[in-house]
Amino acid sequence: MNQQPGNDHQGGAAPPPFDPPPAPPENDTGTSREQRQWAMFAHLSALVGGLLTSAAGGWGCFIGPLVIWLMKKDTMPFVDDQGKEALNFNITVAIVLLALVLLTVLTLGIGLLVTVPIGVIIGIAWLVLTVIAAMKANEGVVYRYPFTLRLIK
Repeated sequence: MNQQPGNDHQGGAAPPPFDPPPAPPENDTGTSREQRQWAMFAHLSALVGGLLTSAAGGWGCFIGPLVIWLMKKDTMPFVDDQGKEALNFNITVAIVLLALVLLTVLTLGIGLLVTVPIGVIIGIAWLVLTVIAAMKANEGVVYRYPFTLRLIK
């Protein structure tokens, strides 16, 4: 039998009308646009702080997340979570970089053969992970950095 769409061979009656699915909400995660933006800023502020203090080794990478977290932690739960995450990650990176500097000094510069390549790898990973975290926060997704000490709970 050769059937055409819409014909059910019972008098040619048309099928019932198709209801389109409802439009998806603005955000499936339930976080407001403002919270998502502030959470994204918490992650991106680490980049700004790191770049502004790059002459001093980028030690300012945790100042931006700290300020945003302190400002918004009581009023925005998503920003509280992501601000702590950004702060913990950047404190961890700062501790690792301090350890690399100490290793270089203690070996009277010979450690540079090891610390410079490790520092470059850490710097690239810091940049990539921070951008990924900012994008996830803007989508309203809770992001967890790998290899992070959870110092601030």
